[in-house]
Amino acid sequence: MGGTPGQGRQAGGTPRAALADLLAGNRRFVSGQPIHGHDVTAAAAASGDQQPYAVVLGCIDSRVPLEAIFDQTFGAICVIRTGGHVLDRAVCGSIEYVVGQLGVPLVMVLGHERCGAVGAAVDALRTGERPGGSLAYLVDEIAPAVTEIGLDDPAVHPLAIRRHVRRTVRTLRDDDLLAGPVATGRVAVTGGLYDLATGEVALLDPG
Repeated sequence: MGGTPGQGRQAGGTPRAALADLLAGNRRFVSGQPIHGHDVTAAAAASGDQQPYAVVLGCIDSRVPLEAIFDQTFGAICVIRTGGHVLDRAVCGSIEYVVGQLGVPLVMVLGHERCGAVGAAVDALRTGERPGGSLAYLVDEIAPAVTEIGLDDPAVHPLAIRRHVRRTVRTLRDDDLLAGPVATGRVAVTGGLYDLATGEVALLDPG
């Protein structure tokens, strides 16, 4: 996640306008006249059985559209996005399904610089004010990475982003249904970091 309420060219509009924009984009897509890539012929080519080769777990940040930043066509990758790429049972089950039923050999956890979800966890720990609602769950899941870095570290935010990616990778490698395929080498679980400024993805060592 990233940004603050009200920022951005498209923020602060009405639900009706937002829906109209989405449907207009879909009409461009269907007509074969996209302005942001994803030609409709790609969808037609992948209209049969899906045969993805990777599943990517990333953040919901609107600046990190996973199919686009990896330049992948339809049917090539399965995408899961949660705030701060936080795991829950639904996410783990989805990854287990893709690996077990579709035979996908690669799981990538992709964090990104200036992640708002990690920033929220840092702020919550510094102020002692836990957010309400389900946002508290995201903060609680990210907080251990922040604690491991230490709030006194001036680089706690960027370092915690990396630590959180590595923690998520370890959790998935130890998952009951993934540990076996990982141990035999049939499946790899790796972490990466997306640079918002350059668009580059750098792999993270296990740490």
